[in-house]
Formats: sequence, C-alpha cells, structure tokens
Amino acid sequence: MSEQIDYGWFLPSPGDAKTRLGNPDFAIEPSLQLFEDVSAAAEKAGFSYILIPTAGPCWEAWIAGAMMAAKTQTLKMLIALRPGYIKPAQLAKMIATLDQLSNGRVLINLIAGGSSAETAREGVNVPKEERYAMMSEEVELLKKIWASDGPITFEGKYHQVHDLVIQPDVKQDPGPAFFLGGASPDALEVSAKHSDVHLFWGDTPASIAEQIRAIKQKARAYGRENEIRFGMRLQIICREREEDAWAAAQDLIRDADKDKTRLTLFEDSAADKKMKSFSEDDDQLLAKHLWAGITKVRPGAGVAVVGNPQQVADTLKEFIAVGCTSFCLSGYPHDEEATRFGEYVRPLLV
Repeated sequence: MSEQIDYGWFLPSPGDAKTRLGNPDFAIEPSLQLFEDVSAAAEKAGFSYILIPTAGPCWEAWIAGAMMAAKTQTLKMLIALRPGYIKPAQLAKMIATLDQLSNGRVLINLIAGGSSAETAREGVNVPKEERYAMMSEEVELLKKIWASDGPITFEGKYHQVHDLVIQPDVKQDPGPAFFLGGASPDALEVSAKHSDVHLFWGDTPASIAEQIRAIKQKARAYGRENEIRFGMRLQIICREREEDAWAAAQDLIRDADKDKTRLTLFEDSAADKKMKSFSEDDDQLLAKHLWAGITKVRPGAGVAVVGNPQQVADTLKEFIAVGCTSFCLSGYPHDEEATRFGEYVRPLLV
C-alpha cells in the first residue's frame, strides 16, 4: 500500500480478560506487570502507538503513559485530554515535558463526552455540550503556547493567561497530534476544527465513507479539509482458522448476563449509544467479518473484526479503501492478540 497507515494498540488499564468478559474468574487485574507485558507485545508487533483509556475504572492515564514511555523505545502514548481537569498552562508543561523525555512519543486523545455524572463526581460540573466548547478553547490555547517563541496572552471564556511562558518546548513540531473519537454534532465540529485524526468507532465501510465526507465538509470551513485524517477504533479476534476465531468471539460474551455495568461508563456518549444499538441485533453482525457482540458486555468501541488472518486483513483494507489511514485496535488478552496481529495480519497489510 502506497499511503502510510498507522496501527495503534490499547492498554487495558482497568484490567484485562483471558476470555469471558464480565466474569471476574477470567479477569486479569491491572498492574505494572500487565501494562509492561501489553506495551512490550504491542511494540514488538510493530504498533506505532498505544491508547491509554480514561474513565472511572481506569488507572490514571498520564501516570501510566509516562511509566510506559519509560519502558518502551518506539511506542507513542495516546493519552486523554479531558476539559476542565487540568489547567491548560500546567497541561502544556506536562505534555511538553513528557514529549521531551520520551523523544517525541506523545499523542493527545480529546475526550469531552462520556458520563456527566462521572465528571460531576470528579468536580467538573459542566454540561456535555459546554465541555466540548471548553475543550476546543483548551486545544486552541495549547496550540498557541506551543507555536509561540515568547510570552503569550489569551483571553477566553474558560481560560485566561497573561505573559505566559512554558518550558520546555515540545519535542514534536508543531506539537503532538490530536485524536478525537465521537459521534455527536459537537464532537464532529471540534474534530473538524482541531483533530489530526478523527477515530470512528466500529461501523461498516460504506457508513464510514459517508461520515468521512460529512466531516471533510465541516473541516473545509476551517481550511483543514486536507489536514484531517480518519481512523477506526476496532477490536480484533484473529485465529489461524476462521472457526476458531468465531469460537473465541462467542466465548468472550458467554457470561454477558453477569456484567451489569455496560451502560454506566459512557451514558452521555452518542458513539456508545450507537454501539449499544448494534448489540440489540439478533446476530450482532454488521458485515461478514464485523461483529458487534462485544458491545453486549463492553462499553465503548465494541465492534470486532473476526476471522483468519487474511479475512481480518481484507476487512481492514475495506476501511483503508474508503479513506481510513489509522487503526486503533485491541483484543483479548491484549498481549496475546497484539502478538497474533503482528505475526499473522501485519504481513498481509503491505
């Protein structure tokens, strides 16, 4: 393939699962060893970055990201920016410091949706729609800080700084790339204005093609139609034989009735509501090898590519054909699935 395609993996900071999601008997507890094992497997498999999630059960993303940056050599850390949690001046300094210490291995994941109840419990009492406006202002300020050679002054609705100077400078020029995964009108607007990569949660290639056209139309208003890239957030269930892959898929949701937390983590998320709608179909099949069964037990991006290596590669190529150039992937358990993807699928995606 002539165009550069980026592949990222996922750090299961709330803990992992051997099989049977939602059943504590098959859970792998979060730990430094788990994080190291998954990060090492992802790096060895050739992934360029690793997504570090943030939500109630997740361990703190910036600390985990800094630790894993120190434990790896090439893997970039995709870490969440959540509006209202850290003042932009401090955030700019944190990001620049980690960017320098990791030799330019920081990426930023923009998250404003999720659960208003959770953000309120954590002291951010701002409605979801306003959180997107706050996030847009914070990104604008970060970009201004990193682009400046001297003191800056910024007068926004949510943040004001005067004669601000940040040390160190970021390592990457003009700064770390911004990712955003969201489906609400506010999310799409912020992504069109600021994102380097808009990450879609699982859907069919035909639907993704339509959504890409819509976001490009929005980006045109900001002069960014050719700057924004598009990617997919997908689960991977790959085995050497297709029948084994489907058996593994069914095993993941075998104890679905034991998990009662499916709706609580992203109750305000338009993207998660769409995931839940997929789970209500009888067979959860969006296409021949696109399966939404994990959405029955896992909040967030639960659509999986299921099949043998060639089938998985061919399905990803369908998304590449409609304009996706970044893939943020995951699978259970995360170290083993990363290894399988690196050995069996990546050679087919060249």
